Amino acid sequence: MIRWLFRIHLLFQLAMLAALAAIVFLGITFVQVWQASRQDDARPAQAILVLGAAQYDGRPSPVLKARLDHAADLYHDDIAPVVVVTGGKAEGDRVTEATAAADYLTGQRQVPDADILRETSGTSSWESLAASARFLRDRGITDVVLVSDPFHAERIKEIAGEVGLDGHVSPTRSSPIKGTEAIQRMAGETVKVAVGRIIGFRRMMNLGEVAPH
Repeated sequence: MIRWLFRIHLLFQLAMLAALAAIVFLGITFVQVWQASRQDDARPAQAILVLGAAQYDGRPSPVLKARLDHAADLYHDDIAPVVVVTGGKAEGDRVTEATAAADYLTGQRQVPDADILRETSGTSSWESLAASARFLRDRGITDVVLVSDPFHAERIKEIAGEVGLDGHVSPTRSSPIKGTEAIQRMAGETVKVAVGRIIGFRRMMNLGEVAPH
């Protein structure tokens, strides 16, 4: 009886230690996600890569528009000579996120079509970055400035490293996702980054990771 009580006590202590370690790990990850959201690492690079978001029959959503406006500002500031737009189709869509993004950049932000590359198959952050990395490497491009929402910064930077890109994140500051919703997104990103660091972001994508829109 005493032996069983000792084992139960030991298991309880191990469970408490594991729970404490998980809390500490998540806490550190949250701080890193928060810090990344406040930093702008824009610098001269070979390309600006914009993570996709929802579009409405060819019209960028407010979230996507904010990302594209920031990317256009970086382009016109000569941060990079090429803009990569990403994102495939959601069910029922007639055009891809990348197509809507490219049309907006050429039509509204005076970015020449010749300076826009399109990744049109990705349905998650990992897929878009992995597909972009493949065709960018064929062009000798690995150094990129990544554009998305602030809460998304840490994860896309780490995914970029996993797929072979040297990514520096420059988050948009005009995103409509603010306040409580931004904090909720940041909490979700904390979990995704933590899991991705343990099992790899590709495996996490296979478990159902979806890019935030």
